[in-house]
Amino acid sequence: QVQLVESGGGLVQAGGSLRLSCAASGSIFSNNVMGWYRQAPGKQRELVANIITGGTINYADSVKGRFTISRDNAKNTVYLQMNSLKPEDTAVYYCNVWDLRGNYWGQGTQVTVSS
Repeated sequence: QVQLVESGGGLVQAGGSLRLSCAASGSIFSNNVMGWYRQAPGKQRELVANIITGGTINYADSVKGRFTISRDNAKNTVYLQMNSLKPEDTAVYYCNVWDLRGNYWGQGTQVTVSS
């Protein structure tokens, strides 16, 4: 059983910063992809960023230059540093881990950016 526990969401003014964390526990292959998705009201869930065990990173165009994803393999934890936040970044952010056995999701954490 894989569990993902997220933390770090909240309310911030435009231009501010937040840092999300997601700790994974349970049986996860060492080779995996950890990432963050988000879903705004009335919209589909979309990829924000992901990072492969070896270090390859992908970002959505909308967050390039503002968000930074990183991981600590020893702790099975993934982070998302979000800077220069905009109201359009408001969404529920979900942690995701994919390995050869499955695709796992966190419960989601709300990020609200006020203008």
